[in-house]
Amino acid sequence: MSHVTKLRLLAPALLLATLAACSGKDETAPAAADGATTPATTPAAAAAADKAASEKVQGMDTTQLRDAASAALRENRMYAPAGDNALEYYVALRDKLPDDATIKSALTDLQPYTLIAAEQALGREDFTEAQRLIALLEKVDPSAPALPRLKQGVTGGMQVAERRTVEEADKAKKDAENKVKQQAEQQRLAQQQAAEASAAQQLAAKQEAARKESERLEAERQASARREAEQRSAAAAAAQQAAAPKPAAAPTLRAVSTPAPRYPADALRSGTSGEVLVELTVGTDGSVTDARVLRANPARTFDREALNAVRRWKFEPISSPVTTRRTLAFAPNK
Repeated sequence: MSHVTKLRLLAPALLLATLAACSGKDETAPAAADGATTPATTPAAAAAADKAASEKVQGMDTTQLRDAASAALRENRMYAPAGDNALEYYVALRDKLPDDATIKSALTDLQPYTLIAAEQALGREDFTEAQRLIALLEKVDPSAPALPRLKQGVTGGMQVAERRTVEEADKAKKDAENKVKQQAEQQRLAQQQAAEASAAQQLAAKQEAARKESERLEAERQASARREAEQRSAAAAAAQQAAAPKPAAAPTLRAVSTPAPRYPADALRSGTSGEVLVELTVGTDGSVTDARVLRANPARTFDREALNAVRRWKFEPISSPVTTRRTLAFAPNK
């Protein structure tokens, strides 16, 4: 018993040295020992043990198992990997040599490490590894106090993980649905904006058409007003001429050259039209010797150009100077 107590207190390296010292003992046992029936276990524990033990371990003899266990301890393979670790080798050795105290002591020393590893596997939610280690612990000691807690931890942890998976799936589904809704809303807003832009363009086109139509009507009104003004001016001039005393035997003027007046740039840009009534005197050589503005509409817009043009006019020579009147019309479309 003192030897077992020391083994439980020492590190795995000391355990390795003790087991190596015992490997030279006579492992011969009655046939009944090798073929002895393993202690009764629950079907679940037996199934877990069968799953944990590999065919390689089951086919080893006691010498091979001791060597493999010693090598596993040297390489710190106390409980992993599955099928190639010290704990499984010693479990197989115990099945073959159930009365060997050193094997029992080794299993007792390895059990805490395996328990810690099982708890760590539970902590990182590696339930497959946790179940494997719990099965090994159950093989070592089916009545170990930690087994119910570990099994409950596996069951609870798997339930929690499953709930979390379901919650994550639900969240992902909701996120996807929200994304679809957002995309639909964005599409609706885009369609609404496109419709509003189209309506704005149509309204702008209608307003532009209305503006052009208004300008056309205004231009027609102004043209009609100009025509009426010209008619009134011509009628007034005719009345004045009819009322004025007619000079006796006034020579007839025959124009040789009557260049049109230049259209003022400002009036042309603004589309301004009008007329100028000019009184001019023609000398005997046919040139204009004098000219003055009698009436202008609008005032002072076309006066200068009208006088400049009239002063360049040429007529056929006449017997005596003649004074006459001419109306010069200014229209941008003429």
